[in-house]
Amino acid sequence: MDVLFLSPAYPPEMMAFTRGLAEVGAAVWGVGDTPRAQLSPELRRHLADYLHVPSTLATEDVMARVHEWLGNRVPDRIESNWEPVTELAAALRARYGVPGLSIDTVLGFRDKVVMRERVAAAGLRVPRTVRAATETEAREAVEFVGFPLIIKPVAGAGSADTWRCNDFAELDRALAATRHVAEVSVEEFIVGDEYTYETICIDGRPVHESSTRYLPNVLDARRHQWISPIIMGIRDMNAPAIRAGVELGRAVLKALGMGTGFTHMEWYRTPKGEAVFGEVACRSPGALMVDVMCAAADHDLYREWARAVCWSDFRGPTERPYNSAVVFKRARGEGRIRAIHGVEGYRRRFGPWIVREDLLPVGAPRRDWQQTFLSDGHVLVRHPDWAATLEMAVAATTDIQLDAG
Repeated sequence: MDVLFLSPAYPPEMMAFTRGLAEVGAAVWGVGDTPRAQLSPELRRHLADYLHVPSTLATEDVMARVHEWLGNRVPDRIESNWEPVTELAAALRARYGVPGLSIDTVLGFRDKVVMRERVAAAGLRVPRTVRAATETEAREAVEFVGFPLIIKPVAGAGSADTWRCNDFAELDRALAATRHVAEVSVEEFIVGDEYTYETICIDGRPVHESSTRYLPNVLDARRHQWISPIIMGIRDMNAPAIRAGVELGRAVLKALGMGTGFTHMEWYRTPKGEAVFGEVACRSPGALMVDVMCAAADHDLYREWARAVCWSDFRGPTERPYNSAVVFKRARGEGRIRAIHGVEGYRRRFGPWIVREDLLPVGAPRRDWQQTFLSDGHVLVRHPDWAATLEMAVAATTDIQLDAG
């Protein structure tokens, strides 16, 4: 089994997917814009071959370079788990006749307006949405969408360039901040708690499902530096709070024609208990959510994704023994980390349930919290009991502090 895997070194979690492919018996042909000399020894060990390209986002250039590099070779699979290159993967599949998600199917997962049109056509609740290529079109969309609303890139990833607008003054500021974006999606703002629904699918059938809760909602966490965002992995997929969202997610994947691979969907639970679709991607989630899923299931889902895409097989667990949570820490102050407080006390209190601590060391420069959800480090915990898991997560937000200056 020869697998061409796009961007095996970036983002960093792609190295774990590369490892997973190698561990299930695939020869991994990597294509990425990380210079070969900068690949880690561990990653190089899992690559059968590697093509360095100037930019993985330059689709036509990459297509030409891959064609020359492959020669008479044709891979069995072409895969990607980084959002910006999912369309490139589909284009390469079409060129070489390789099975997998088609260009049209990937469009339904990438273009948020097309996505919602297809989901709405299946009779599912979606936010009112309008595509806008100019500031005039965005202002005109207010008549249909109404305030409050959300502005985000039509083909964006994560919450980058995403703005909530409560009036025309805030809309003007958001439009000024997104002038570098070719097209934006103007969307109804949904009031409710924000959850996710993840799957590993084989031929559109979820063989592994997961759900998480954002605490607080992502946009709130993006607005306030003092917040330590929490992502809670939910053990019980039949829990009343998420049952409607799981059913919605299954219906969304059917409406969009999902095939084999990872999916990541965000949805909202309104105060009345209604599940409202947000958006969905045909790739793995970011923000360490696969690690949250692995901790809950006590299994390696990087490897099980690889087994699914290579062999249409899944050997992961059917049940999860734990709830899990990751807490992202943001240092107080600017500059370099100068002190870390509370870690020893936290370990004494919760030691057996801490999966991992990964905080920036003293002397390291702070990360830009507005550019990366990973912030200045994280703590990953798990516990069979939901309340105990939440208690540990909240304690990490208050008891552990990083100071910069």
